[in-house]
Amino acid sequence: MDRPRLPLNALRAFEASARHLSFTRAAIELRVTQAAVSHQVKHLEETLNVSLFRRLPRGLMVTEEGQALLPVVRDSFDRIGDALDRFEGGHVREVLALGTVGTFAVGWLLPRLPSFRNEAPFVDIRLSTNNNRVDIAAEGLDYAIRFGSGAWHGLDAIELFEAPLSVLCTPEISAKLSSPEDIARYTLLRSYRNDEWPDWFAATGLKAPSSPLRGIVFDSS
Repeated sequence: MDRPRLPLNALRAFEASARHLSFTRAAIELRVTQAAVSHQVKHLEETLNVSLFRRLPRGLMVTEEGQALLPVVRDSFDRIGDALDRFEGGHVREVLALGTVGTFAVGWLLPRLPSFRNEAPFVDIRLSTNNNRVDIAAEGLDYAIRFGSGAWHGLDAIELFEAPLSVLCTPEISAKLSSPEDIARYTLLRSYRNDEWPDWFAATGLKAPSSPLRGIVFDSS
């Protein structure tokens, strides 16, 4: 059907009537008379050459044809409503979909979001936290923040800042360490990324363990 011929008022009357299963309650919502709603629905049925409702003594029942049309109409009105909601004070609201790891979100990002909202009041943040490898397309993200070298296939990476990487151990182990090289003799706890210890050894100029790293793997560090 051509857009100029779309019976928008009739579609609104149909959707409201199907939701309330009543022409009367639909009329109250739309602020028109019950006769006007009934007339609009009848006009839509005649246009489509189908029956959208069964008129019962105590209300309406949506027919099979009406059930087929209803989700399309409802989704279309919802999308129009969402689009109109984006306009506020003459501005268009935008959504920034951002993905990061939970530790970074809690420790750095979330405390700074209030100031960001003050600077960009018409941008809504949709924040997703997980420790998976970045898949911007599958997760529907605009940007992702991860720790690492930035050499990720199919993605453009920009270094935001350098993150310090420190070695922690118990006082008992610390007392047994005579030099940094001794660290390699102990079980090294690591994160799921598996690159922190190699990066640390490379940065300090120390020789990394020759055998594969073993021990507990944590989902954050």
